Amino acid sequence: MPLRAKLLPQQPQTRGMMSATEAYEHFKPRDGDEPEDVLFNSLYGLRSIELNRPRKYNALNGSMIRKIAPRLIEWHKSDMANVIVMKGAGDKAFCAGGDVAQLAEWNKEGPEGQAKSVEYFAQEYQLDHMIATYQKPYVAFMDGITMGGGVGLSIHAPIRIATERTLFAMPETTIGFFPDVGGSFFLPRLPGSIGTYLALTSSRLKGVNAFYAGIATHYLHSTTLPQLESRLAELRFNDFDTLSQRLTLVNNTIEEYTTGLPHDEPMQLAGDVRRAIDRCFSHDSIEAIQEALEKETGDTQKWAQDTLATLNQRSPTAVHVTLRQMRIGRKWDIATTFQRELGIAAKFMAGHDFTEGVSAQLLEEKRRPANWQPASLADISEEDSKALTRDYFVMPPGQPRLELLNRGTFDEYPFAEKFGIPTEKQVEDKVARGLLNGKKLINQFLHERNNKQGVREIVEEILHRKTVGRGSTVLKWVYEETEEDPNEFVRPGVKM
Repeated sequence: MPLRAKLLPQQPQTRGMMSATEAYEHFKPRDGDEPEDVLFNSLYGLRSIELNRPRKYNALNGSMIRKIAPRLIEWHKSDMANVIVMKGAGDKAFCAGGDVAQLAEWNKEGPEGQAKSVEYFAQEYQLDHMIATYQKPYVAFMDGITMGGGVGLSIHAPIRIATERTLFAMPETTIGFFPDVGGSFFLPRLPGSIGTYLALTSSRLKGVNAFYAGIATHYLHSTTLPQLESRLAELRFNDFDTLSQRLTLVNNTIEEYTTGLPHDEPMQLAGDVRRAIDRCFSHDSIEAIQEALEKETGDTQKWAQDTLATLNQRSPTAVHVTLRQMRIGRKWDIATTFQRELGIAAKFMAGHDFTEGVSAQLLEEKRRPANWQPASLADISEEDSKALTRDYFVMPPGQPRLELLNRGTFDEYPFAEKFGIPTEKQVEDKVARGLLNGKKLINQFLHERNNKQGVREIVEEILHRKTVGRGSTVLKWVYEETEEDPNEFVRPGVKM
């Protein structure tokens, strides 16, 4: 049966948060829903949600969504619920993605089955949007595999904790799909061209590198999470505390449990590789990205050749659509993001590559290369690419519109600058004000972030890569690759 997430003709969103009674009716159980695929727990002021399909790496299905959404609405309206924690059962995965195998099986049924798939995405995006606009402290434990649908449950949280077991990726182009669950919003907002690189290649970030890249706001060892939960349960808020004040207390509590960053895991997206990512993935066409990768020489040549090979394995349709998504998603607010992504998802469900990709990678007994249509990136001309993006992004009049569960929206994550790591833009702004050398600038960030773990390492990497200066002289921001003698300047860093 269809999952019955309500779709409406296009119209302005005017409603507030759905009531708990409405939510339980809207998300009521369906035949075949599993009874304990999500576990809920209350401890003093803490409310936890535990995804409980460890054998399936906690893959998100409709049954789980229909349990989580009403409970979040109920807790939102409860004075007893102070902090919400989202986590996964077992030690392998937080949530490895949506249940794409089920979606592919439905799609094989034709238009009626494809409608079931679209209904699944509608409910998933309703939940993701609610998490993004939730008005109580929501903390995601990204402990283990965190991909696809699991990213939707965590990336929009104001506080996201990575551990040594975190494995982050948006692997959608691998299966003939696009980075959804709000990927249009968060990926283009990552520093430089990191978001485009992760979206097109499905590259993975392990452990502390999810923190370094800005995917997570904190890094803890997994063994501290149970202690942290117990401590969060004891937090007391004043009745008139704002969400920002409550999150600040949660943030400060988490910082008490930090035990240092691992010294045996270098920053993955840094230095020469990071410069190459920004050079190659800043272009607006796949052809230009390929040409830029082919021109890489020296220390980044092997990385570039491996990246080219990776792109050529992905669904050509998905790669072209995803690049366009990265370029226009930066202009969407969070509500528009989920509205537009539902339309794109519907196009993919009606197409060939998603069902083929899932079948080749997951459903068939022996994994095989997918038979994409078109077969390769070379088969899509510039004109074909423009036609593709028109088809996937121009929504015709009367296109069904997703009914969001509340009217909340924003253009930038409200607490990104307060609880996340320093961004390149923030570093650049301080450099532009002048009168700072590297040591003073790092100390300013440490003071502003209360000596937050990771601030020094991240700011030092940005300064090494993006500035020049000598000794105690002021820094100069480098906007483009310079051909000056690299020995002429000493880049600021640890030894200043």
